[in-house]
Amino acid sequence: MDWLLSLLSPGNVSLASTLALYAFVIAFGVFLGKMKIGGVSLGVTFVLFVGLLLGHFGYIVNGDILHFVREFGLILFIFSIGLQVGPGFFTSFKKGGVRLNMLASLVILLNVAIVLAIYFIDGKTSMIQLVGVMSGAVTNTPGLGAAQQAILQVNPDAYNLSEQMAMGYAAAYPLGVIGIIMSMLIIKVLFRVDTGNEIKAIEDATTDNAHKPAIITVKLTNERIDGKNLVELHQIVAGDFIVSRLKNQYGEVVIPTSQTELHTGDLLLMVVESCDIQRYTAILGPEVDINWEESSGPVVSRRIFITRSEYNGVPLSKLHLHAGYRLNPTRVNRAGVDILAAPSLRLQVGDRLTVVGHESDISRLASKLGNSMKRLNEPNMITIFVGILLGIIVGSIPIAFPGVSVPMKLGLAGGPLVVAILISRFGYKMKLVTYTSSSASLLMREIGICLFLASVGIASGAGFAETVFNATGMKWVLWGFIITVVPLLIVGCIARGVYKINMLSIMGLFGGGMTDPPALAYANNSTGSDAPAIAYSTVYPLTMFLRVVAAQLLVLFFL
Repeated sequence: MDWLLSLLSPGNVSLASTLALYAFVIAFGVFLGKMKIGGVSLGVTFVLFVGLLLGHFGYIVNGDILHFVREFGLILFIFSIGLQVGPGFFTSFKKGGVRLNMLASLVILLNVAIVLAIYFIDGKTSMIQLVGVMSGAVTNTPGLGAAQQAILQVNPDAYNLSEQMAMGYAAAYPLGVIGIIMSMLIIKVLFRVDTGNEIKAIEDATTDNAHKPAIITVKLTNERIDGKNLVELHQIVAGDFIVSRLKNQYGEVVIPTSQTELHTGDLLLMVVESCDIQRYTAILGPEVDINWEESSGPVVSRRIFITRSEYNGVPLSKLHLHAGYRLNPTRVNRAGVDILAAPSLRLQVGDRLTVVGHESDISRLASKLGNSMKRLNEPNMITIFVGILLGIIVGSIPIAFPGVSVPMKLGLAGGPLVVAILISRFGYKMKLVTYTSSSASLLMREIGICLFLASVGIASGAGFAETVFNATGMKWVLWGFIITVVPLLIVGCIARGVYKINMLSIMGLFGGGMTDPPALAYANNSTGSDAPAIAYSTVYPLTMFLRVVAAQLLVLFFL
């Protein structure tokens, strides 16, 4: 058994021993991360603590291998996050998201202000250590990686400073998670919030979503519209609507075209925005209840998957569905959200297009658009690695800032993040297919973060106990708790006291502003509503970007 003992013994830097070490650290860390305390778990962050423990007991990795694995894991993690948040990055500033994003930005600004105050008042804690503490306090691993990259830009041999930052991160992280949840509870107590009333208010507000597509059947009774075609109807009734099926006075169900004439007594199956239902019924006629599936005629409704890359970014009008296929598009489902099938809407691979027409015509369109689930399950490796290549190039561009002796670079964290956001939003213009299945995206993200955290833990483990479990380490924990709680309480009071924002949205704001999935899990579990997740996803893209940049700037200005 000597070979086994040698393989698993501390100090062995052979390739097999290194792989075994990484496998154990990640597997055991993920296992521990699934354990919940008070309904909250730390998730994959336990990989960092297992790495610290084994590093403390003498397990090491060859320096070159460790640095490669750490940076490659960080790139995979950051790039997958960029692809995930990119589509919502620009739209998060619309439809009421501006206020939430401004409040989240205020949280970041206050975090940085407290770090600066501690730095100048304490005088004994370096900015390198404080940036690590801040990254742990706000539970932002990409910020830690970006800051470590910034250190190595200034001094390629400063691995000891990078490890100090990781120790500060590990010291502040546990109380960071607790502090976010504690801040939610404090705001609820201060403003005497009743969760049941907040849930009811959210439900009342979202039951009638003004822009949500609604399907109605209208009986045409307005004689002034008798004999008009659909083009003229669009001129009379301003707004976005689609007439997908028409049942005439003879009981025939037809697919209307732009030139189809309307007559009193016709039944129109329409897709409209919810806020416009009363307007259409007032102009056209009353809403009636009819089961179109049981109506006579061979007309059916089907969903077609867009799986051919040549239709990525193509406007819906370019498909010529009326003229070429005698079909009416009604809705497009993208990432679980229904969108009205407007002619100007640009399709993306992975969209599900709902059309109405004859089975044979739908089959012809389906063969043209792909409609292949198997193709959707195949990862788009070209896009991923082209994006990573461009991200590394962008991250290496020097950017000069006044007062900073060394030009700033977005680095291996910021560069891939920016490129991934841009590719996921505008990649179709470069003929890049950015669709990635949820399971593939999650796998890439989890592998990346696990490799990164394992590397950071193993590298920092040797001096962790001596550094953290003493007066200095306890001070880091205290600083981290202040950095976590004080900004959240200030912003929470502003959000609730000044803007009267629903408490469920504030909980999502806290989780997204701190990029903390455990806090979101607590908010969802304690409320039973998806309102926190909506607020979380609204602020998460901008927050993630700003935290990466803020950590880098602090390092470059003070190193």
